[in-house]
Amino acid sequence: MRTWKMVAVGVGAAMVAAAAPQQQDTTAKPAAAPQAAAAPASAVTVEIVIGKNVADRMPTDTASAFPADVGSLVCWTKVTGAAGQKITHTWTHGPHTDVITLSVGGSPWRTYSRRTIDPSWTGEWTVTVKDEAGNVIGTKTFTVGS
Repeated sequence: MRTWKMVAVGVGAAMVAAAAPQQQDTTAKPAAAPQAAAAPASAVTVEIVIGKNVADRMPTDTASAFPADVGSLVCWTKVTGAAGQKITHTWTHGPHTDVITLSVGGSPWRTYSRRTIDPSWTGEWTVTVKDEAGNVIGTKTFTVGS
């Protein structure tokens, strides 16, 4: 089988193209080395802590149970692998739900949200942390009141 190859020949200021027949190379050639697969994007991970406040970028007075008159709590998170994205903290207690969106500026990145806790909202609470795509990357459960 013949294939055609275009050859450019310079003549003065003008270029003239000439067609020259070329034989197809049928000799066996070693297979090209397989390309390394692209490394998968690092998974988003999160560390979640519930506390009464944040000082020096760290949670304070942390626990898994708080008195009914606590006033407010913070959900502190350390996020890895989500630089430049947004995450959400969804605070849930019975019918009460509050969604807070937070920006992640680097990796790892520490951030937090604060929720006022009504003294009558006793019982189990949950904070669910989701990545920008809506995937749950962490959950923390705690108790308010007896």
